[in-house]
Amino acid sequence: MVDAFSVIVGVAVGLAAGYLGAIMVLEKMALVGDALSHVALPGLALGILYGFNPFLGAFVFLFSSALIIWYIQRFTKLSFDTLVGATFTLALAIGILLVPQPDLLEALFGDVSKITGLEAAIAVVVSMTSIVLTTLIRKRIVLGLISEELAASFGVNIAVVNLAYLLLVSLVVAMGIRITGTLLVGFLVVTPAAAAKTISPNLSRYFMLSSAFGSLSAVAGILVSDFLSQPPGPMVVLSGVSIFIVVLVVRWMTKYSPI
Repeated sequence: MVDAFSVIVGVAVGLAAGYLGAIMVLEKMALVGDALSHVALPGLALGILYGFNPFLGAFVFLFSSALIIWYIQRFTKLSFDTLVGATFTLALAIGILLVPQPDLLEALFGDVSKITGLEAAIAVVVSMTSIVLTTLIRKRIVLGLISEELAASFGVNIAVVNLAYLLLVSLVVAMGIRITGTLLVGFLVVTPAAAAKTISPNLSRYFMLSSAFGSLSAVAGILVSDFLSQPPGPMVVLSGVSIFIVVLVVRWMTKYSPI
């Protein structure tokens, strides 16, 4: 039976993933969030093999990868999509080889039922901190999207802002792995934002709806997975896709309404 800790983590991580994912969709970096989640798998594997918290290993791998990708991007001027895409399959392959077979399913698809009170508290603090910090740099990121030259004229260091954002995404992805696993956590930072973007008249509404859809997807998926005795990751994805379909239908009906 699902417990309160699972729901709390679902609400917190869903809110943060949706909020940060809104920027990712605006920057056309949707594949980055998905690919970063795969980079965490070797860290999970090392934690399982050597007896320390696997999600600490995932967190370290995600942070290290974000730093390396950011540095290479500055040096080569290649896009983040290109760099992440070049590394995530390698990390996924290594992780699958390293993770013991009995633990592979949980690593790939998550198991929110095993969350402790301490982990739930950490997830809430990390998620809320990520939202606050992203809010502080959000205007600078949007300004950089409009024009990097304009942002530089206002004293905005785009490289530093991008690094901060990548690290925050890594934090949220690490938390989301507990719910959906490495294979599906990228969904939480993409699909809710895509649904919100479809019906949002302005940026404020966009960020608010993206967070709400992320949280609703996570919680609904956790509850449905418990009811059907299925892994939570796929159920979170199905819940989020259902929300996206409903949003598309509402958008279509509004657009073609005779009123």
